[in-house]
Amino acid sequence: MKQRLIRNLSVNGIQLILNQLLGLGIFYVLSTGLDKNNFGQINLGLAILLAVFNILSFGIDQIAIKKIASGVDATNILSIYLTHVLITGLLFYGLLFLGYALFSQINSFYSLLLLIGIGKLMIFLSTPFKQVANGMERFKLLAYMSVISNVIRCIGLIILATTHYLSLHNVIFIFISGDIMELVVVIYLFKRAVKLPLIIKWDRAGYSNLLRESLPQTGVVLITSALARFDWIFIGFMVSAVKLAEYSFAYKIFEISTLPLLAIAPLLIPRFTKQFLQTVIKIKELQLLVRAEMIIAAFTGLLLNSCWSPVIDKITSGKYGLINVKTIFILSLCLPLLYLNNFLWTIYFAQGRMKMILGSFIITFLVNVIGDVILIPYFKNEGAAFAFLAACLVQTIYYLKKNTINELKRIWHPLFFCTISALLSGFASTMLFTGYPLIIASGIVFYIVLLFATAQIRLSDRKQLRSLFNV
Repeated sequence: MKQRLIRNLSVNGIQLILNQLLGLGIFYVLSTGLDKNNFGQINLGLAILLAVFNILSFGIDQIAIKKIASGVDATNILSIYLTHVLITGLLFYGLLFLGYALFSQINSFYSLLLLIGIGKLMIFLSTPFKQVANGMERFKLLAYMSVISNVIRCIGLIILATTHYLSLHNVIFIFISGDIMELVVVIYLFKRAVKLPLIIKWDRAGYSNLLRESLPQTGVVLITSALARFDWIFIGFMVSAVKLAEYSFAYKIFEISTLPLLAIAPLLIPRFTKQFLQTVIKIKELQLLVRAEMIIAAFTGLLLNSCWSPVIDKITSGKYGLINVKTIFILSLCLPLLYLNNFLWTIYFAQGRMKMILGSFIITFLVNVIGDVILIPYFKNEGAAFAFLAACLVQTIYYLKKNTINELKRIWHPLFFCTISALLSGFASTMLFTGYPLIIASGIVFYIVLLFATAQIRLSDRKQLRSLFNV
């Protein structure tokens, strides 16, 4: 359908912008309203639970999207997926509660984990409905499903902050309420819009086949879940909750800066899957997409570093700005690598190269864990950021070596030229000007000039862009 891609991208982008704004509001209230110790403990609990529930998905979420996009019966996939989340989710929380009941001396953090776990369980139970909507490319419905919890949490926390009732216990209550309401609304919207029957029926053969198909992806999920939050958990337990508060603040802003990637990524899986099923690979579109992603990624890093300290210190009363300058710089270098890794991962996933993907994540995980163990005790937050950068770089190199499409052998060139252009632009603007508005403006001008000079932006791109979006 004409303009379908741009329409889906717009819907997904609006949802992500709204979610990120709401998430930023939640994060801001918590980081400024709570002391660093309580803020760090909440982030440690969330890191553990998000890692666990991601692992419990067994990679079925991505497989479900792929199978539905390929034309497999969505009702059957939904039934099997719902069975899976009910079994694994309730079993995990039952074990968590049993541990609380058996041990007579429970510290306050375990109680916090148990309470936050209620909400995260609700989010986990809502996952099948969201992934089915994604596989069916119902991105407008997915957008509505994805904002409920953040809306409730943001509004609730703002009310608590303005009425001076912001406390750890009240924050937990708001979190649980938002997550429960999201599950209720997601089920309602799904039944109303999709009209698939909600059948929860034990299908041993179907479940076994789906698990077997997702087995390589299960390893990927296991490793990526640990990779995503290992540094948080390691800092929280081995250093302090205060240092975790500082690192999690920088990492959260870094995550928010990946908003364009978050908008693009869900659209690529069904799109690439259909291309590879039909063996009609549009190389020029892929090359243009890579260049566009690298331009956006490096530009984001340029903006992030140009205004970090003055802006963040101003809005957090000096708590999280200057102290995180080195950390955010190192993390920002990961942005182009993350974009390219996601692009290549999506191609390999669409090709069904699951074992290769698993191998890449094992290597990446080992690099990150070894880096964290060695660097965090000495360099603390900066060590964690550098370990993450090293892991991303190793994964990029691995993916590039495994690429079998000859026309994409040199797609690392845009990554190199865009990153260098951003670094030179930021350095030049900082050396020549004072005051961050002028530094940002001059940095953007320098960056655009260098992009034209290195042929990362071309006049012929306008025609290719029109072709890309008119599908």
